[in-house]
Amino acid sequence: MLLQQNWVSPHWAWKSLWKSFLFFVFLMLQTADLEARRGHQFVWKTGHWGRCVGDCGSGGVRSRAVWCTHVEGWTTYHANCHQKDKPESQRRCFRVCDWHLELFEWEVSGWERCGLVPVAGGEVGAGACVTAQHGLQRRSVRCLQKLNRTVVADEICEYFTPQPPAEQACLVPCPRDCVVSQFSRWSQCGTGCAKSLQHRTRAVIAPPLYGGAPCPNLTESRACGVPACPLGEEEHTYSVRVGSWGKCRLPHPKDVHLAGRTMLDLGSDSGEQSTSGFQGSKPHHHAGAVEIGYQTRQLRCVRSDGKNAALSHCVQDPVPLTFKSCVIARDCETSEWSSWSACSRTCGWGDLAPGFRSRRRGVRSVAVGTGRRCPELEEREACGTGGKELLQPCPRFAWRTSEWKACQVSLLLDQQDPHHHKHIGLCGGGIQTREVYCVQISVEIGRHRLKEVTRPVDGKLCLGPAPSSSQLCNLPCPSECVVSAWSLWGPCLHENCQDHHGRRGFRMRQRQVIVDPVGTLTGCPHLIESIPCEDPVCYEWIVSEGICVTEHGKCGPGNRMLKAVCKNKKGEEVPHHLCSELPRPEVVACEIPCATDCVISEWSPWSPCSHSCSGKNAEGSQSRSRSILALPAEGGKACPPDRALQEHRACNDHPCVHFFWETSPWSSCSDDVLVTALNATINWSGEATCGVGIQTRKVFCMKSSSGQVTPKRCPESIRPETVRPCLLLCKKDCLVTPFSEWTRCPTACQPGNTTAVKQSRYRIIIQEAVNGGQACPDTLYEERECEDIPVCPVYRWKTHRWSHCVLVPDSVRQAVPGHSEACGDGLQSRAVTCLSEYDDPADVSDCLRWAGAMPSLVQECHVPCKDDCTFTPWSKFTSCSFDCESTRSRRRSLTGRSRKRDKCQNTEVYPQVETEPCPCELFTSQPHGNWSDCILGGGASEPQPGARPHGDAKECGEGVRLRAVACYDKTGRLVEPSRCSSSGYIEESCTVPCPFDCKLSDWSSWSPCSSSCGPGVKVRSKWLKEKPYNGGRPCPKLDLKNQVHEAVPCYTECNQYSWVVEPWSPCKINSEQNSLHCGEGIQTRKVRCVSAAEDHGGETVPNALCNQAEIPDTTQKCSLYCPSECAVSEWGQWSTCPQVCDPNVMQTRTRQVLRSSVSTKPCPEVSQVKPCILNQNCFQYQYNLTGWSGCQLGANATCGHGERRRLLSCRRSDGAIVSTKLCQRLGLEKPVQTSSWCVVGCAVDCRLSAWSAWSQCSHTCGAGGQMVRGRSVVLQAAGEGRPCPEQLTQHRSCPVKPCYSWLLGPWSPCRVQGGQCGDGLQVRNLTCVVHDASVSATSRPVENTLCGELPSKESVLQLPCSVPCPGDCHLTEWSEWSSCELTCINGRSFETTGHQSRSRAFIVQSPENQESCSGQEMETQPCSGGKCYDYVWRTGLWRDNERTVWCQRSDGINVTGGCALRTKPAEVRHCSPACRKPFSYCTQRGVCGCERGYTEIMRSNGFLDYCMKVPGLEDKKADVKTIAGKNKPVNSKMHDIFKGWSIQPFNPDGKLKMWVYGVSAGGFLIIVFLIFTSYLMCKKTKQHQSTPPQQKPLTLAYDGDIDM
Repeated sequence: MLLQQNWVSPHWAWKSLWKSFLFFVFLMLQTADLEARRGHQFVWKTGHWGRCVGDCGSGGVRSRAVWCTHVEGWTTYHANCHQKDKPESQRRCFRVCDWHLELFEWEVSGWERCGLVPVAGGEVGAGACVTAQHGLQRRSVRCLQKLNRTVVADEICEYFTPQPPAEQACLVPCPRDCVVSQFSRWSQCGTGCAKSLQHRTRAVIAPPLYGGAPCPNLTESRACGVPACPLGEEEHTYSVRVGSWGKCRLPHPKDVHLAGRTMLDLGSDSGEQSTSGFQGSKPHHHAGAVEIGYQTRQLRCVRSDGKNAALSHCVQDPVPLTFKSCVIARDCETSEWSSWSACSRTCGWGDLAPGFRSRRRGVRSVAVGTGRRCPELEEREACGTGGKELLQPCPRFAWRTSEWKACQVSLLLDQQDPHHHKHIGLCGGGIQTREVYCVQISVEIGRHRLKEVTRPVDGKLCLGPAPSSSQLCNLPCPSECVVSAWSLWGPCLHENCQDHHGRRGFRMRQRQVIVDPVGTLTGCPHLIESIPCEDPVCYEWIVSEGICVTEHGKCGPGNRMLKAVCKNKKGEEVPHHLCSELPRPEVVACEIPCATDCVISEWSPWSPCSHSCSGKNAEGSQSRSRSILALPAEGGKACPPDRALQEHRACNDHPCVHFFWETSPWSSCSDDVLVTALNATINWSGEATCGVGIQTRKVFCMKSSSGQVTPKRCPESIRPETVRPCLLLCKKDCLVTPFSEWTRCPTACQPGNTTAVKQSRYRIIIQEAVNGGQACPDTLYEERECEDIPVCPVYRWKTHRWSHCVLVPDSVRQAVPGHSEACGDGLQSRAVTCLSEYDDPADVSDCLRWAGAMPSLVQECHVPCKDDCTFTPWSKFTSCSFDCESTRSRRRSLTGRSRKRDKCQNTEVYPQVETEPCPCELFTSQPHGNWSDCILGGGASEPQPGARPHGDAKECGEGVRLRAVACYDKTGRLVEPSRCSSSGYIEESCTVPCPFDCKLSDWSSWSPCSSSCGPGVKVRSKWLKEKPYNGGRPCPKLDLKNQVHEAVPCYTECNQYSWVVEPWSPCKINSEQNSLHCGEGIQTRKVRCVSAAEDHGGETVPNALCNQAEIPDTTQKCSLYCPSECAVSEWGQWSTCPQVCDPNVMQTRTRQVLRSSVSTKPCPEVSQVKPCILNQNCFQYQYNLTGWSGCQLGANATCGHGERRRLLSCRRSDGAIVSTKLCQRLGLEKPVQTSSWCVVGCAVDCRLSAWSAWSQCSHTCGAGGQMVRGRSVVLQAAGEGRPCPEQLTQHRSCPVKPCYSWLLGPWSPCRVQGGQCGDGLQVRNLTCVVHDASVSATSRPVENTLCGELPSKESVLQLPCSVPCPGDCHLTEWSEWSSCELTCINGRSFETTGHQSRSRAFIVQSPENQESCSGQEMETQPCSGGKCYDYVWRTGLWRDNERTVWCQRSDGINVTGGCALRTKPAEVRHCSPACRKPFSYCTQRGVCGCERGYTEIMRSNGFLDYCMKVPGLEDKKADVKTIAGKNKPVNSKMHDIFKGWSIQPFNPDGKLKMWVYGVSAGGFLIIVFLIFTSYLMCKKTKQHQSTPPQQKPLTLAYDGDIDM
């Protein structure tokens, strides 16, 4: 039991373990399944790559987002996705920066051919093509690195420019079939009885294009109808077929002695033949060895059907040669290529053209015989692009200019008057010039910075127009200084009132500058004058009088108290102690008249001094007066005598000599040690200058009459300063460019005898030295001789003696019957060596390069046979006489046995004398081309008036015009023009008319100012002297008197002339009515006009000069008071009105009672008042400005900057112009600007450069060549200057030099030597001709030496050819090229170039060879200037339902092909459906009709139903009309027309149709209705019975006529 239990426990344990194991395995499987499922449910996702960031170039980095997503789309942790499959999130990239622009570029290939695009749902080209089909063309687009041309990512180039498109739509024209011409006529048949073919051909007009049908056969053949050959006559003919010459071979070794003869040592100087055979080496200077061999050919006899026959059938005399001597061909041998030269372009910039490099090779041995000619000895290729290293950028060039030079007025004046000689003090408008030159700008590698090299280079290197080298400028004119009149002389004053020791002083007067000048004042006169005087005072008592106080009572003598105030010379009150030196007046005696006393007025003011100064002949004086106002009574104080009523005193007793300070001009600003300290501390005027300097000037005291005097005579207080500070202008050194490069010496070698070539260089002054800077160098141009110029080497060919004539070897010759004699044609050779200048052997290539073509090595020769005629060599030609009609001749004579042979005596075959015309030195000239322009310059004649030199060229006057000549010799050949004229021209004098400008006189002097007070006008004028013509400058607008006026404002001081009055005369009483001689009376005074001018002060002038409106009264009423009457003084001055006139304000004046009345009679009024009324007794004043004057230039200027002025005046409110002092006293505000700048435009004539040298002739020879020279505009015309001429270039024809050229003749027909067919030669002639290169030029042959070396490409003068033998198949000659045709779509050209074709047809001559002969050839070439052609079908007229249809091109040529077959019209006409009814046929209209005698019965659809016989045609009693219709010829066309719509009343069975009965019934009813109506209308008249006429039955039948 226990055992059993023990056994059960392990079993259960194992069972539990097994379950656990199974559970674990299950969990593992589930885990693996989950892992597998998770691997399939989570995937990595990536975003787009971002922009490249980081450093420029390949160091950039770009990033993208990477995340893990479930297949259902939601994002989860990265751990859920397999890490090994995780995409990269960063990658290196190339970051593009702006400076990469020069390193990368798009490379775009050309467009490929346009290919058809498959239509949707169909194949390419499916469907009918109408005009064109849509296509697509592609090209490759790549981004490249310029440096090594490697392909990089497109996005690099897209950073700068978008990617060019790689595809584009295009059109493919419809397929075009081959177009051929019509067939030619049939060839002629042979005349014999042999069977033969005749043929006809056609040519290709347009090739097949775009998949069109190929060309049809160009040949058609047919058998000739020939009769059978009669008995005994051969059916065939025979011809000799000549084969081609075989290869040139050396003789057999058994003929070694011949081989020895043909081996030439061309390096031997002796010319002896070397028999060394083929052994030995050739020296390096051999020109080549010539080996003479032989060549043979075959002869065959050919039958007319092409089969070979025995040679005996073709025997002829002489037998053709089958052998000849020849030269063993040897190819040209060249040396190895030299190394490449350096690239001609060592720099690159943008799309600049690449440079070139070259290499050479020499010739070791020249070609001999038919050997291959020497190839090109020099080779060039492009370089400088695509190299491994980036080329240095090429220099760029730009225009630069120097500073403008000083303004020169004389340049402008020279245009107007070239003979003017005034060059001092010129100002105003002028011209200034500058140098314009071209400089190089280079770029520093790596920095991309421009660096300028100022060295001047050739101006042709600078692109674009050059800057102007001259311009208008202005030289400022000094302003005119206008000053006022002198003031009155002041008192005698001390110079210094603080230190007024001494008794000497000065009296002074002043004047002011009254017009503000524009700019700086120059040349202003002195403004202060002084006169020394005695007893000067600085201060004085100014006394005012008080009231007279009598001593006793109210009248009688008394004293007047004086009030004195001390004032200085300026009128300012000063302390009294300053006047202590002067006696102070306090009391003055006075007297008040008593009632019976005589009353006298107060003294009048002193009159103006009669002279401004005192001299020997005149002294100044002035006077004053008083008058008797009242007579005394008895016992009163009597009146004084008349002489006591006036007082005189001297005045202006100073001498008339006055003194003033005069200054010299300021010196230039100079440095001074005294102001060095100032320079460090003062910023003068705030300007950036080079410090402060000083200017000095001299000061002189001048006496008005005698010049400089001692300075003591002038007041020191007003002495002008002699030193003033100034701005020191900076020094400027002269700046010059570096010297230009030396002009290039010639690189090509020069002949040894040429003159020395010089090279030069120059430099340009950019800035002149100013303000003491370093001066410019003297040398601006240098010249020197070129060194190391290569001298052309001299080489020459040396020719040696000709060898003896080498014939075909005997073994070859003797194998041919009849040729056993060693004679006939052969070849001989010679040695040619190359020698240097010193006769040393040289390389062959040197002579080929420097000595021209190699002389011939071989020439034909003849060994006479025993039966040949032999002659002596030709003698020299006889001498010629001098006339052109003579001839010259040469002779030869027979030698040996020939003298006895009769055939040799025949001089027509064997001439013994040759005669030719002598060379004639007679030449004739013919003018050629048009006359040239009139060419000026070069003559010694003076220029005409009006001719002005511009540069070195004159513009008008006498010149010459030229016309080229062509020179011909007696035979009409063109020769050098120098034979007829030394210059090659006919000269004829001509004149270019000179333009004359309008000429006016000089300005007249100014008229006086029109106003004597204030502003006015002054005028001056010019008058016409010469009118303009020939395009000269026009005149200004002239008046009727041919004058031009200029008016400017002027100003006259109002106090220049003034009225002066003398004292009033005593009051004159009318004594006739008044015995007391008192009471009312009249008093008079004299009035005169005097001048206020300094030099005529007080001088009486005509009264008209003074203002007539202000003339004082010369008479007035007066009162002489009677004794005992009240006496009053004269009225005082009216008080002044206020500045603003107000009528409420009164103006007053007063007078005093001088003597009281004895009686009780009242005294007269002593005061008066009146209101201040505007413009009566009250006035207002204001400044008034005139308008601006015209622009006034300086005296020495003709144009440029000037000054315009306006004048200031004082205007009273009533309009009167008064002295400006009145406005000044009122302190009115002055208008500011009274002058300003202005510009008078300069009339500038166009300035031209000198004519350039004449260019090279446009043609090296012949007619039509032109030489041209030009000039450029240096300064454009301005204002009314002469404009630039239209002609800036001049042309003249070149002398007509003869043109020599090789003229190739046409190829001859194929010539077979010694046979009728087979291989032969085509030859053409090469002739040297002379012509004038014109279109209609006739060429005349001349000596070959005039044409020089033979043209290599055209030197082929022989070509192998073949003549077909009878029975041979052969190609025809090429047809002519067809006209140029463009591929067009709807009449517009699809391509820029057209096509033209030519073809060769295959000809079959023998019927036996017809099957074996085939083939034809076609060539197509592009062409320009083509046309668009249309192809249309044409048709002929129908004949028996047939017509001709053909295709025609739009130019009228009938062709085969070109027209679309689907549009071809029908050639045979068929009725559809076919006409199968009885008695029917097909009409011309293509429809079925019936034969004559039958009527068409038509269906409703228009087709024929059946033909019905017309009834009654056989009835003998038929209607006449029917019979006539039957016998009448039928017009078939009309029959057809009406047959379709004719009425058919019968059915096919002969019965009437139903509609016939209907029509009959209707007609019957109409007749009944008409009868009934007539009856009703006529029933009132006599009625009678009338039976209707019997009606004829209506029958409807068509009898074939149209009268029914």
